[in-house]
Order: sequence, then structure tokens, then C-alpha cells
Amino acid sequence: MTTIRLPESEALKRAAVKPRRFGAWYVAEHRLRVMRSYVSTVLVGAVGTPLLYLFAMGVGLGALVSANLGPHAVDGVSYLQFVAPALLCSAAVTVASEELTYPIMLGFKWNPTFIGISSSPITPGQIIDGMVIAVTVRLVATSAIYWAFMLLFGAAPAGTAVLSVLIATLVGLAFGIPVMAYVATIQQDTGQIAMLMRFVLLPLTLFSGTFFPLTAMPIYLQWIGWLSPIWHGTQLARIVSYGAQVPAWLIVVHVLFLLVLIVPFWMLSRHIAKRRLSS
Repeated sequence: MTTIRLPESEALKRAAVKPRRFGAWYVAEHRLRVMRSYVSTVLVGAVGTPLLYLFAMGVGLGALVSANLGPHAVDGVSYLQFVAPALLCSAAVTVASEELTYPIMLGFKWNPTFIGISSSPITPGQIIDGMVIAVTVRLVATSAIYWAFMLLFGAAPAGTAVLSVLIATLVGLAFGIPVMAYVATIQQDTGQIAMLMRFVLLPLTLFSGTFFPLTAMPIYLQWIGWLSPIWHGTQLARIVSYGAQVPAWLIVVHVLFLLVLIVPFWMLSRHIAKRRLSS
């Protein structure tokens, strides 16, 4: 029997076909396997956060607001139904900020797995794509659990409320991907990520119409909400959760705003990764 041996260069090319085609999915699988190492923390957060927040808003603050302003206290619904979609979107942003900050810095700098991966046929752009895919999986799972608790507490009366899972996922990506692009440029962490969480994420959560309508704030503070993916996503989530009345043109603005934060910054992240891993 005669064995035909391919030239070494041709064999290497053939071996690289599959990684080049499915490289992003390999990276996503790697990241999801890493998440398994702290799956207990993920589950505690995914279950504990909606349970505590929705209980607090439904039995605690929500009951107090309803007692003083009636069962249709805010936007024609109970306070719990008003605030629950915002809490869902805020939770998604928190998850995205966890997965697209320190893990990105880890891959580039502290434990440079990205350098090792990029030495294979997998491209830097596929590394970024794989990270986004993995984070999207966690966002969908976390948002679905949150939505289930919203149903349990009666905070999502509309039949279309399940769409809030998709909206929350988009909100998480709309915040996380621009943050990822920024973190990818950091050569030395001197507290930039911690300051980002403290001086960007926290104010956005408080000033994005989360706990009260954005119009209740002074006009000179409302611009924070206008620039916040949390507010745009929250408004969309309120539409599908309880039928909030929003003009059609504003719905289009909300969707476009989220997409503008996702697509260009995703491409920018790929460009930064290519430049950094090729140098």
C-alpha cells in the first residue's frame, strides 16, 4: 500500500482551514469553560440579584410608593412593574462589565492567553468575536432567569415581556463592547477599570430613569440618560413589559442608539486587537 505524503506547507494549510473557519467559536468555547470555574458565583448572582431587588421593590419600596400614590403610581402601572425592566437592563450591564473588562485585560496582559491563541491560525478578530459570543450566552441566560423572576413577582404583565430578554442582552453589549474597546488599549492597569465602574457605570445606573422617570430630573441632568444605553434599553423593555406609550420615532432612536454602540465599537475592538497582537 502506497502512502501519499503532502508537502509540509500544504498539510499545514489544510490543518488551518477549520480553525480559521470556526476560530471565534473555539475562543467562545474556551471562555465558557473558564466561566465554569466560577459558575457558582454566576448562579448566585443570576438568582440572588433578581430575587433580592424585585422583593425589595415589590414588598419594600414599591409597597410604600403604592400606598402613597396608588396602585398605578408611575407611568400608569405599579412601581414594581415600572422599575423591573430597568433593573433587568442594569443587571445585564453589570454582567457585561464583569466579562469585558478584567478578562480582556487578563488575555492581553496579565495572563496573555490572547497572544498564545493568536499564534495559531485563529486571528485577533476571531478572539474578539469569541469573547463577544461567550458574553452574549451569559447575558441571555442571566436575563432569562431575571425575566422568570419578573413573571413570578407579577412585574411583567404583557405577553410580549419575553422580548425584554433580547433587549437586555443588547443593552449589555451596548455598554460592554465600547468598554472592551477601551480596555484593549490599556497597557498598564493603574486603576482605570475600577474608576470606569465607579464614575461611569454607577452614575449611568442612577441617572438613566431606572428608579424614576427621566423627566423627573432637572433638564441639566437628563442628558446623562440620553447618552446612556441603560435608558434607551429600559424604555424599550418597558414597552414590551407593560405597554409603555412611546412615539414610534423614539423607538427607532432607541434601537439605533444601541446598535451604534455595538457594531462600530465591535469593529474597533477587532482593529485594536489586531494591532496589539501583531506588534
